[in-house]
Amino acid sequence: MLAALFVLGACGSSSKPAGGESTTTGASTVTYEPAGVNPSVSAKMVCEPEVSVDLSETLGVKATRITKPTWNDHRYSCTYVYPKGSFVLTVKELVDEKSTTAFFDAQRKRLGLKDELYGLGQGAFVANNDDLVVRKDYKVLIVDVQKLPKGTGAFAPAMSRSDVATNISSVIMSCWVGA
Repeated sequence: MLAALFVLGACGSSSKPAGGESTTTGASTVTYEPAGVNPSVSAKMVCEPEVSVDLSETLGVKATRITKPTWNDHRYSCTYVYPKGSFVLTVKELVDEKSTTAFFDAQRKRLGLKDELYGLGQGAFVANNDDLVVRKDYKVLIVDVQKLPKGTGAFAPAMSRSDVATNISSVIMSCWVGA
């Protein structure tokens, strides 16, 4: 699969998490924030207006609404509703690398593997049902495209559901810089 990436988003967080594990890469130190009582800033970001604008630019269509986000079992989630379908963004927050890897691997086993994606987060795959799962730090983003029509003309330009999921994930990952 070759996904068309039309990432136009200009979001990027300069905020740094408080606490967590630090890793030095080159000249910079990255701090991973473990799951807490409340969702992290980066998890909440997926349902905020700035990302909605970036997704509109990327997908060529503005969402008619975004549902009120939910926070349950360390999962932050909302639904983007469009004239011809909807998709759900869910961020699962975990406490360490081991639990993040276990959750990511469990999603791959549960959903099946259609395509492995490289260069997106710290691991990503398109599932057999066209959903996309990507991990970064102690978070796993799930882009559920099941309520979009197959071979979707819901967006401009027309893209497959897996390409829509890939583009959405690319926008989110561009926003999670330093998050």
